Amino acid sequence: MPDSLSPPPAPASADEIERVFAAQQAHAPAVRAASVDRRRDKLRRLCDGLRAHRTDFQDAIHADFRKAPAEVDLTEMKPLLDEAQFAISHLDDWMAPDRRSHPAFFAGTRSEIHYEPKGVALILAPWNYPLTLTLGPLIGALAAGNCVTLKPSEKTPHTNIVLKKLIGDLYEEREVALLTGAKEVAQGLLEQPYDHVYFTGSPRVGRLVMKDAADHLASVTLELGGKSPAIVDETADLDLAAERIAWSKFTNAGQTCIAPDYVLVDAPVHDALVARLIDTIEHFYGATAAMRRGSDDYARLIDDGHWDRVVGLLEEAVADGATVAFGGQTNAETRYVSPTILTDVPLDTAVMQAEIFGPLLPIIPISSLNQAVGIVNDRPNPLSMYLFSERDAMVDTVLGRTTAGSTCINEGFFHYANPDLPFGGAGHSGIGRGHGEAGFRAFSNERSVLRRRYGASLVQAVLPPFTDRKESFLAALLRYFSGP
Repeated sequence: MPDSLSPPPAPASADEIERVFAAQQAHAPAVRAASVDRRRDKLRRLCDGLRAHRTDFQDAIHADFRKAPAEVDLTEMKPLLDEAQFAISHLDDWMAPDRRSHPAFFAGTRSEIHYEPKGVALILAPWNYPLTLTLGPLIGALAAGNCVTLKPSEKTPHTNIVLKKLIGDLYEEREVALLTGAKEVAQGLLEQPYDHVYFTGSPRVGRLVMKDAADHLASVTLELGGKSPAIVDETADLDLAAERIAWSKFTNAGQTCIAPDYVLVDAPVHDALVARLIDTIEHFYGATAAMRRGSDDYARLIDDGHWDRVVGLLEEAVADGATVAFGGQTNAETRYVSPTILTDVPLDTAVMQAEIFGPLLPIIPISSLNQAVGIVNDRPNPLSMYLFSERDAMVDTVLGRTTAGSTCINEGFFHYANPDLPFGGAGHSGIGRGHGEAGFRAFSNERSVLRRRYGASLVQAVLPPFTDRKESFLAALLRYFSGP
């Protein structure tokens, strides 16, 4: 890989931003006209490039997060390769006109939806999964036939070195460009009249992105976050629930937008679930605090500011009456926060109000399903929800009375990696969908096309001037086509 001590790519200047956008805007008609084979070729090149740079990305992400190579493969490389291969396999069907039915009044016509590229797209990616969340949306944008500008987070400088080389080697800048820098660069990009903006990040910044995009009437996809709950009832397989919750929560040291942010558990099985969660964490990362601190399988927080924030949530929760049932060890020098379980957590403390985005897991006992639903609905719509139960009635009740971007039943957070499942939020947790065909459509304009194929239209019988005879005929049509 490029030397890990090499400086990260220089921030893009205002002139570079304008130059790249102008080049992509001018080249967009040629990209739009490219055949399905040309689009597939771009996706195949991406797959080949990812495989060729696999160890480079493992090393770079370890330098940014101290993340295990196997975790990079599982959470970054594999989802991207699966997504690209899925698009390659289905692109013919996605690009084909979508036939639609029509009323009898339209006899002799054919109605279709044609999917055409939006033009020039901007992808603003976060730091927590710097490969998947930068290149995943790129797959949908390329499949749809767009030119694309990528802007990864400045918080992953080592990964950005490899990303910059990868994109530069694979694509002409006028088709795909990667520009780096902090918020000033993002703001400069948003000042350009992109046709679509795909943003992944916090709801606070998502609102700002949406406002800037509105200046150009650009469409947006916003993948945001929120407090994703897990609900465990007394019928659940507690071993399974503990394993999946711990895996989903503590992967990437909790820096995952779809990680369970808190657990609501039936009071009679609260203690048993806590005990199993502790056993699972010890199995994953080590039986002692020292072993967990030294584990090669456990990531670190991204920077000092984020470490301060997560530790502040922990300290405030304890000051408000929460109990550290497990973990709670921290180290500022290495940005380490141990996998931590909190009990006796007041619902009004900050750790139960703000998205945690770190390895703190509040466990809240509940006395009824109504109470659980009430706690969930007292907070903005979550990005994901996790239900553990053997009762279909419980699952149906929660699905019917809550709203979430996605829901997993007796399973962890790897629904994200299924390219045939649309992914996105609901309201506060996001707007629009990505992945697979949903990602292709997010970057496509749906053009309605009506084509007359044969015969005369009934419309001709009711065109002006509106004679008595035509009015009578129209009245008869309304009676006939309106149904009972």
